[in-house]
Amino acid sequence: MTDLQNIKAFIFDLNGTMINDMEYHTKGWMHVLNNDLGGNFDYARVKREMYGKNSEVLKRFFGPDRFTEDELTRISEEKERQYRKTFLPELKLIPGLQEFLQKAKDAGIKMAIASAAIPSNIDFVLDGLQIREYFQAIVSAHDVVESKPHPETFLKAAQLLNTPPENCLVFEDAPKGAEAAQNAGMKTVVLTTTHEASEFIYLENVIGFWNDYESKSNIIPHLH
Repeated sequence: MTDLQNIKAFIFDLNGTMINDMEYHTKGWMHVLNNDLGGNFDYARVKREMYGKNSEVLKRFFGPDRFTEDELTRISEEKERQYRKTFLPELKLIPGLQEFLQKAKDAGIKMAIASAAIPSNIDFVLDGLQIREYFQAIVSAHDVVESKPHPETFLKAAQLLNTPPENCLVFEDAPKGAEAAQNAGMKTVVLTTTHEASEFIYLENVIGFWNDYESKSNIIPHLH
């Protein structure tokens, strides 16, 4: 690992970065888009296009005028209820992350979650796994106007942590998320749970690709 000097804070995406659940989200969207709403979208496209807020995903597939705001909310909430019900038996942190969080906390590293997830999904993870104590700030889909790859999500997290963007290290699993970090002026470690390393080739801020967090706590003494 390089470029770690002067890192004061860690900012984590949630889905695919802290928990390995993106397949469940993809399958959930496949069911909603194709079975419930009559679409005909393949798995690869759904996986590629399901970033950002749920309302944005629905408009991306069906156009801006297909659904009312109430319908967007109802469809979104039903998709997330199905996701939580399906994923609950598999809810666990990516290997090594618990130790990584504890060592970062012990070292005085500030930490935040900055995710396009809705608050109930973030609570589902934080309270289900009892890890809320590690995070000084949480930014959800409801806290921003512009979704990733716009930098607002990460910049707001840095502001809440009272840490300059250049002193924050982002953990992400998606190209649009890593792009948002680059737009925010932040270095990124990519978790290869969901996407191949080759999909990030256009980005200059990625400093490492990890399969998980096992044996990665040794980077923490090199910070500050």
